[in-house]
Amino acid sequence: MDEQAGPRANAVVHFDISGPADEDLRRFYGGLLDWQVDAKGPGYALVQTPGGLRGAIVGSEQPGLALGVAVPDLDQAVQSALELGEAVVMPPTDNGWVTKAQVTDPAGNLLTLIQA
Repeated sequence: MDEQAGPRANAVVHFDISGPADEDLRRFYGGLLDWQVDAKGPGYALVQTPGGLRGAIVGSEQPGLALGVAVPDLDQAVQSALELGEAVVMPPTDNGWVTKAQVTDPAGNLLTLIQA
């Protein structure tokens, strides 16, 4: 990703790995894949992979994996997901770092859409 130009449209730019016992997830991914895992508090750690892709390990009741994709127009992407018959799990929200929304795909997988 070219930091000067920003993320490429429709590119995977983030991931979240979630599940109970997030400390075990941190240890597993750090130990198995030599990912840099930086705990930021209970239930949340930032992850840096050797390939440059960044993500997070998040404590939650259910296990899951969500991809984060940079989109040029967040509102349009959410509208397109609705038109394709999918659900909006989280409407566009500014979390202080990025503005993002979450939708499901036809299999029920979570997809995070991030304003590029």
